[in-house]
Amino acid sequence: MDLVLAMVIAVVVIALVFDYTNGFHDAANAIATSVSTRALTPRVALAMAAILNFVGALLGVKVAETIQELIDIDGVTSVSDSDRAHALTIVLAALIGAITWNLITWYFGIPSSSSHALIGGIVGAGIASATTVSWDLLVEKVAIPMVLSPLLGFAGAFIVMTGIMWGFRKANPHKVTRGFRHAQTVSAAGMSLGHGLQDAQKTMGVIVLALVAGGYSDGDGVPLWVIIAAASAIAAGTYSGGWRIMRTLGRRIIDLDPPRGFASESVAATVLYVMAIGLHAPVSTTHTITSAIMGAGATKRISAVRWGVARGIVVAWVVTIPAAASVSALTYFVVRTFLP
Repeated sequence: MDLVLAMVIAVVVIALVFDYTNGFHDAANAIATSVSTRALTPRVALAMAAILNFVGALLGVKVAETIQELIDIDGVTSVSDSDRAHALTIVLAALIGAITWNLITWYFGIPSSSSHALIGGIVGAGIASATTVSWDLLVEKVAIPMVLSPLLGFAGAFIVMTGIMWGFRKANPHKVTRGFRHAQTVSAAGMSLGHGLQDAQKTMGVIVLALVAGGYSDGDGVPLWVIIAAASAIAAGTYSGGWRIMRTLGRRIIDLDPPRGFASESVAATVLYVMAIGLHAPVSTTHTITSAIMGAGATKRISAVRWGVARGIVVAWVVTIPAAASVSALTYFVVRTFLP
């Protein structure tokens, strides 16, 4: 087996490992609110989330194409094996940067963004290797949606929850709670579908980058086997669960009740669909659901949200891209020393 083929296989496997870590890191995004309000048992919620993550991953590839376009991998690829190995090193370094940051934040129970860890990894490896980074695309499809999606999540959940409180103000509280506990099954399903739609596609984009770098694809479209592999990996990771982060989202930010859980999940899912299908933007499911939880919680009273915990989460959001980029750049330089 030649070096290039071995590297392509290695990068594809590592990409699927990232996809798996994305699943267990972000499982909490889809189901933490439903589990914390006892709308669903943990195992039922995880099984549902895994299945719908898989289904969601089959619904489109536009986000994957955006990921492919962040760096000009063609610009460092030629017919020589050394150039192809160099291009593959860039993709490998991007993945290692993202996986490292994912594992660090998972260990400490911090709901950071797997999406932005991957994007940071790609940008860091691109800068380190002097590869052309599409800064305009990064601003349009990453930076602006990165700010916009949490704002929409917070404001949307606040408005929806305010409407629920007004609409059911004269209803029996126990009946309302029971009704929204059932409704959360639907909103959690929608959130799981949106998570698959967004996050599995990012891995698809990286695998296609690796195939282009290795000379096994022209980058036009996403092969079916890549779609199935990425969908399967994120589904398996989701089913393995992300209990540390689930506790943070489900209880530490605010003690959620079923109406607020429903409001936050339904709004967050809507934002994910709009960003993926309408704007083709790889936004963070973590940012979106966390902000929605804060928005729904703020309707109880501002002090009900544990802003100290929220502040730590926001700091992690800000640090994620540069931290993953730094690990990625370091990995690139280390790996390059061992290549011909």
